[in-house]
Amino acid sequence: MFTKWFSKKKQEKEAVLIAPLTGRAVPLESVPDPVFSQKIAGDGIAIEPTQGKLVSPVNGKVGHIFHTAHALVLQSEEGLELLIHIGLDTVKLNGQGFTPHVKAGDEVKAGDVLIEFDLQALEQAGYKTVTPVLITNLDKVEQKQFMVGNSVTAGSDKIMELVLK
Repeated sequence: MFTKWFSKKKQEKEAVLIAPLTGRAVPLESVPDPVFSQKIAGDGIAIEPTQGKLVSPVNGKVGHIFHTAHALVLQSEEGLELLIHIGLDTVKLNGQGFTPHVKAGDEVKAGDVLIEFDLQALEQAGYKTVTPVLITNLDKVEQKQFMVGNSVTAGSDKIMELVLK
């Protein structure tokens, strides 16, 4: 019996993130907060929302949700850690205007509603609503492509394509 042996190149592992918000995808550098624009907390994009519904950009698990429901951490099935921070300085609202639909430890699928928020109330109170979507463990990412400059629809449009290590 003849057997062929193949030396297979290590399979590249890919991850795709979909838009967690409906709005306009913008470069992270345009966010008027140095923690985000200088990529201190991680790398990614930001979305200027036009609707107040945050959905999961990945299949995974809720790692942490802030008690004020203005931000959360997700862990994707591929091992990515994502931080999504709704607006800037919105922690000062102490949860007012935010309705969480998940808690830490919940399994989520891409497109599942995570948090609803009153977009108009945030704007009227003078808060910037631009929402950073960050990868906080970049050591797992070999290549990244961010889709910015376009309008995106929550739960359907791609915002990031990644090749993982």
